Formats: sequence, C-alpha cells, structure tokens
Amino acid sequence: MNKNSRFFWMASAFVVAVVSVTAIEASAFETLPRQVPAPAENPVTPAKVELGRKLYFDTRLSADNTVSCNSCHNVMAGGEDGQPTSTGIRGQKGGRSAPTVWNSGFLSVQFWDGRANTLEDQAKGPLVNPIEMGMKDHAAVIEKVKAIPGYASEFEKAFGGKDAVTIDNLAKAIASYERTLVTRNSPVDRYVAGNKKALNAQQIRGMQLVQSVGCVACHMGPNYAGPALPLGTGFYQKFPTFPDAAIEAKYGFSKDLGRYEVTKKDSDRNLFRVPTWRNVAKTAPYFHNGAVKTLDEAVRVMAKTQLNRTLQDNEVADIVAFLNGLTGDFPKQKMPKLPPDAAAKM
Repeated sequence: MNKNSRFFWMASAFVVAVVSVTAIEASAFETLPRQVPAPAENPVTPAKVELGRKLYFDTRLSADNTVSCNSCHNVMAGGEDGQPTSTGIRGQKGGRSAPTVWNSGFLSVQFWDGRANTLEDQAKGPLVNPIEMGMKDHAAVIEKVKAIPGYASEFEKAFGGKDAVTIDNLAKAIASYERTLVTRNSPVDRYVAGNKKALNAQQIRGMQLVQSVGCVACHMGPNYAGPALPLGTGFYQKFPTFPDAAIEAKYGFSKDLGRYEVTKKDSDRNLFRVPTWRNVAKTAPYFHNGAVKTLDEAVRVMAKTQLNRTLQDNEVADIVAFLNGLTGDFPKQKMPKLPPDAAAKM
C-alpha cells in the first residue's frame, strides 16, 4: 500500500467512524415531537384544557374532598408527590409510586403495568379506586360534579350539548390538560439539536456510557421510555432481569408482580412499563415501589439488575450527570379558580 492509498484508507475509516457515532446518537437520543399524540375523538382545544386544569386540581372529585389528581401528580414540582407510595383518602397508602405526569402524553400506555391505554382511560381509574379518591362509582363522580353549578357551562363550552357533563367528557378534559404538560429544551435536547456546548464533558461521557453499557436498549426514543408505539401498545421490560439477592433483600422489587396483576399471564410476571428518563433528577424516589431514594443508587441498581454489570463510582457519576441534562423547561402552572359549590339555602 503506497502512502497516498494508506492516507485515503485512514481518512475513509475516520469518516465511517464519525458517521457511525453520529448515527448511534441520532437513533438513541431524540427531541420530543412538536405534537403530543391524542385520540382522534379527543382533539385538544383551549376550552377542554381550561376545564381539565380545574378538574385536575379539584379535591371535590374525591369522596372526602381531600384528594385531587394534583395531590399525587404535583405539576408545581416534578409531576409526582415525592413519596415512596402515594397517600389517598383517609391517609391510606397505595401500593406503587406515582409516575410523573410531565410528558405522559408521549407514553403509549399508562400506569406502571400499562392497564390504561390512554390518558383518558387513566383519568377514570383513581376516581373510583378505594385507596386513592374513593368515589363509589363514576355515576357518583358525575352526580357530584353536576351539583357544582359553574361546571355545567364549562362542559357545554368544551364539548357542546346540554348533557355534556359525563364521565367520558370529564376524562377527556383532564387528558387534554395533561397533554399540555410537556418539558422541552433540556440540555440534552439542545445538544442533540446541534448545540455541542449544551453538555459539559462529564455529561458527554455519561451520554456515551449509557450507549456502551446498554441502557438505551430500553430508554430510547424521544421520551427515553421506549420506541414510539401506537396508543395502547406498551413497551415493557422484566424487572429485575438479573435477580440479585442483596438488592432484593434491601428493596423487595420482585414482590410486585407488575403486569401479571392485569393479565394473569405467567409471561407477564414482573413486567413493567419502561419509565421516562426525562426530568428523572426531579422525580425521586425511584422504581415502582419508590424504594430507592437517590439517583446514583438507582443507576447502580439498574446496571446490576438489568445489565448484570457493577458500575464504578466515576461511571455512576458520569451517568447521573447526563441524566441531570434531561431536565427540561417546566411551563409555569397557575392554580385555577374553581367554581364554587351551590349556595346554601337560607
């Protein structure tokens, strides 16, 4: 091989290597689509969003007037409640950690076990869960909402018709509001969009590590929660994949059978919807039972239980730095003015 040929080969190899790295980054790291997916029968409108915002914050949708959607999915913070498991009516504790509501409109199924296909389906569940909001049934929810005079006109404005106050419309309104809860413009987003100064050297190392270690096999796509799938089609992973006796003794992850509780199929034991990485630095504690308090410990646990790998301290620090780079801009939320109860008769 002469000098010129050798130079050409080396230059070509360099170009191929650069293209390969760029292709990996492009496939593993994405920005959020401009449009949040919504069912054809529930297009987002300003009137639905405003009604949904009020319903989301209204504790009167619960049996004892103490719990709202925002109680467990606090949009003034990370979209959850910061507790291992959430608190419902009469101080009862649920069995799972509340997932963040931020960017939930980009998930193809809802809840840890994927039992709700859409945000509309999800919104109906907690209302009649005896531990969460505790209403007897959906009819009781609607009876209560109809007793609040100010809501009737808002439902009519949002949906039309004289009989607009229905459980389906209530769920559609809440889901429409939730589809506005999108955090864009994280440092990683800016880096992926071409601003190579958006991440520091440690965050870039972490970005490279989550690829080489294998984390992005699950945490891929624009929401870092799996590939984009049609609504109702879940992306699930077994957790833990590689059981570790010490980790199990400490955190008890396997006690929750996950999607099996929905389907009763043995193949679904300990399967869970892959959670988003977006804003993960703001959503402690971690995992379906909220047993892990810190992000660095969560990274160690995931590496061991899902990839059968023990990370070094510097590797954990780099990955945590990268994950901090996925914190986006949170649109400011205002407490809505709720319609008052019917005036008491004199």
